[in-house]
Amino acid sequence: MKEAYEFLKECGTFYLATVEKDQPRVRPFGVVNIFEGKLYIQTGKVKKVSHQMQENPKVEICAFKDGKWLRLEGTVVRDDRIEAKRSMLDANPSLKAMYSAEDDNTEVLYFKNAKATFYSFTEEPKSFEF
Repeated sequence: MKEAYEFLKECGTFYLATVEKDQPRVRPFGVVNIFEGKLYIQTGKVKKVSHQMQENPKVEICAFKDGKWLRLEGTVVRDDRIEAKRSMLDANPSLKAMYSAEDDNTEVLYFKNAKATFYSFTEEPKSFEF
């Protein structure tokens, strides 16, 4: 998990895919965090992406850097605890201008049953689950 986290942090921007009915949706994301041994992402509950993940929590992330890419698939679970939100905001201070651990909009989600696979044009794929 730590290898996936570090790759996503180094990329800065990665892409999250969700499903809305029968239509795939992809958008850029930029923050991750590890809290209590789980990989977290963050969004706002008012956004369409939040509603899509609540309806179908199976998501996939794709990130690319220096000729390597990561595909991270799994199920996301909302964590409404203030401690989880605070941890995300402390790890990503730029979010504090838009979100608060105490507001009703901030949403943090962790991955469960996740599979990360690293690819490149020169090496065999490397996968691990967490």
